[in-house]
Amino acid sequence: MTLPGGQEPFDCVEVRFKNGRKEFYRNTEKLTLSIGDIVATEASPGHDVGIVTLTGELVKVQMKKKAVNHEGEVPKIYRKASQKDIDIWSDARDKEDPMKVRAREIAIALKLEMKISDIEFQGDGSKATFYYTANDRVDFRQLIKDFAKEFSTRIEMKQVGFRQEAARLGGIGSCGRELCCSTWLTDFRSVNTSAARYQQLSLNPQKLAGQCGKLKCCLNYELDTYLDALKGFPDMETKLYSEKGDAVCQKIDIFKGLMWFAYTNNFAQWHVLKVDQVKEIVALNKEKKRITAIEDYAIETIVEEEKNFQNAVGQDSLTRFDQPKKKKRPNKKRPTADAERPRGAGAPERQNKITPEGQGGQNKTAPERQNKITPEGQGGQKKPAAEGQNRNNRRPKPNRNKPSNDKNDSKQ
Repeated sequence: MTLPGGQEPFDCVEVRFKNGRKEFYRNTEKLTLSIGDIVATEASPGHDVGIVTLTGELVKVQMKKKAVNHEGEVPKIYRKASQKDIDIWSDARDKEDPMKVRAREIAIALKLEMKISDIEFQGDGSKATFYYTANDRVDFRQLIKDFAKEFSTRIEMKQVGFRQEAARLGGIGSCGRELCCSTWLTDFRSVNTSAARYQQLSLNPQKLAGQCGKLKCCLNYELDTYLDALKGFPDMETKLYSEKGDAVCQKIDIFKGLMWFAYTNNFAQWHVLKVDQVKEIVALNKEKKRITAIEDYAIETIVEEEKNFQNAVGQDSLTRFDQPKKKKRPNKKRPTADAERPRGAGAPERQNKITPEGQGGQNKTAPERQNKITPEGQGGQKKPAAEGQNRNNRRPKPNRNKPSNDKNDSKQ
């Protein structure tokens, strides 16, 4: 949009620095600036380097929103950044990460209860600002001396809150999107647990807290809508009086307009009522009239079942995610030449061997097979040796159930 004739453009611009820090500067030199230009701005001491993010009349709106008087004293823009300014600026930015590691080591050595979250160099490299978080007040006088000796530059310490720290560092929230405080949220409104209660959320700190450790800012987004909807609901502390007993509210559904009530002598059984029915019962109770029972007005009755927790899917098994081991297939050995020979033909060592069932041997019952003695190394059970007898000198008993080619046996 073009400005009306004779009106000069607004002379202030918005400049962004590291981690979303934005400041307003006056364009006293009447430079032609557009969004994305790198400019050298006024700082104390020296100058700083930033990127222009907003120009024109919208800057006036932002200054009014952030309570900055555009008619007062506003720091000015020196010039558009030259290549030398950009080189010094980029070299200073490269020093920040290793300096942050060393600064944390020094703070730990001094046993200070603080966390150095970020370091920001000025555009000309003459000053470094250390951002830290701490629960209590920290005496960092010795720390500044050690930093100045270690880094040989001017040191400035700045304490920020936990939410400001998360906004500076950035990250991904539980919703899967980038943090609101580091993208578009500029003012941090206080968030209370009452916001979660009004929205019927479970007070679970792990789910309600953000990366900063405080309650999520998004709990305030829909709070006004919930408060408007709750104006048509009776209070959660409402009691219904009946001849069967008194009933108290357990929970409500704002979207469906339902309320759950349970008798004080039976909290396991809940009765679902509409809001209009609850108001009708409350009006009768104000007239000191008791209804017969809540069941007469209830839409449905919910009975809590006993919860038997069973390990249905093996959730306590440590190896449930491991790949199952493949079973080895049995190797079917082909009969060898020795197995095809007739017994006694050149194989005297196999005379006393017990053959398994189905391979030519006689079928034996289980007790007989268990008591059979086989030579060592043939897979059978071994009889314990007697006292004083050498196990190696034992001779295996002949198998009388198998044919033998021994000459002595043939004579008998």
